[in-house]
Amino acid sequence: MPVKILMVCLGNICRSPLAEGILQSKISKTICIVDSAGTANYHVGEAPDKRSIATAKKNGIDISNQKCRQIKRSDFETFDYIYVMDKNNYKNVIAIAPNKEAELKVQLILNELHPSMDLEVPDPYYGGIDGFEEVFKMLDDACNMIVQKINK
Repeated sequence: MPVKILMVCLGNICRSPLAEGILQSKISKTICIVDSAGTANYHVGEAPDKRSIATAKKNGIDISNQKCRQIKRSDFETFDYIYVMDKNNYKNVIAIAPNKEAELKVQLILNELHPSMDLEVPDPYYGGIDGFEEVFKMLDDACNMIVQKINK
């Protein structure tokens, strides 16, 4: 049975769609199923931010068909791991967790690279394309660690 991973950011248009696309590009669907969501409902049903789509495309990944959605309580039953991009996302996701066991599924994605440091993936939304490229690199490195973990 494949491992199921959910990537979460605020609006599900910048960071989590990139994380979803990056991880999907690195591992077979028979081994890992990846999805993404936002803690807010600002962009439900929309495609990711054009800058996320462009950054992914520049790196050989197509995320243009993704549709934004909001995280829901039932995601805790569906997914084995829930990776969040920053501490606010973490607090918001923990707030809807149905129990302590579900809370243990939630972690900051950069803790895969830097255990227990609680580093955050910055939100590139209000900046330029450079911020998206920086975020892509961080998520690419974190996803490499996730793939190693899954393959063990």
